[in-house]
Amino acid sequence: MPIAGKGMLLTSMDVDAADEADFNRWYDREHLEERVAIEGFIEARRYIAEESSMPKYLSLYSTETFEVLDSPAYRAALASQTAWSKANIARFKNMIRSVARITISRGKGRAAWLGIVRMRPARGQEDELRARLRDALDPDGLDGVISMHLLESDPRLSRPLTGNASDEGTSDWFWLIDHTDANPPKFIAPRLNKCGPLMTIVASGSYRLLWDIAKADIS
Repeated sequence: MPIAGKGMLLTSMDVDAADEADFNRWYDREHLEERVAIEGFIEARRYIAEESSMPKYLSLYSTETFEVLDSPAYRAALASQTAWSKANIARFKNMIRSVARITISRGKGRAAWLGIVRMRPARGQEDELRARLRDALDPDGLDGVISMHLLESDPRLSRPLTGNASDEGTSDWFWLIDHTDANPPKFIAPRLNKCGPLMTIVASGSYRLLWDIAKADIS
């Protein structure tokens, strides 16, 4: 399984250009390390959009189990944000927050580029959609595609933490594609077409890895 662990927190947001320098400094010098230090967190990755209908910045946090994302340790961290964190969180715009189970993960390894498709399952069609996506997420024979993953958001835990975020889409799913170059993979649309009426595509994007950090880096 190319993604360590069973749970994932996905966050994505925009910030005003005037705030970006401090926002990036906070993420790079405090926030990612602070989150990975929480009991049960394994690693975190940070991305910037090259072409996307989602927000500019994207982060992925892997956890040993899904339950870690509702654990006392994580809830305590949310309740005791630093002053620097509070200042930057207040600047978030177009915030997406998904507390998700990793239900499919196929391939080996990770890549410098990440394709992402945000989809909204049709009510009552989740099992059929998941079954079709299991085949769609097979990277075998796809040049440059290293691995692919399906995240299924938990609607209760994915509710926004800030007042400037919408709670729409808290049950959305995310298809992640780790690939090796800047061009979005062309196979995505044909495979999604096979899912037809089982879901609606909400947004998509292509992101470049900025950096990552693992628990071993801060031990």
